[in-house]
Amino acid sequence: MEWGSAMRELSTAIDHLAAEDPSEIPRLQLTQQLIELHWQMARLQAQIARRTSVRFPSP
Repeated sequence: MEWGSAMRELSTAIDHLAAEDPSEIPRLQLTQQLIELHWQMARLQAQIARRTSVRFPSP
């Protein structure tokens, strides 16, 4: 997937989450969502760490 397209999809997904009212989500569903959100956040943090640790050769 192209970088720009992937970032638009991620941004759209975050916008959908922001539009929801968590207080209206049934407790069990909210628990499941929180687990999934933490899992996805860990995956995103791993990708940030991969890019942060890139070392470029010295000129």
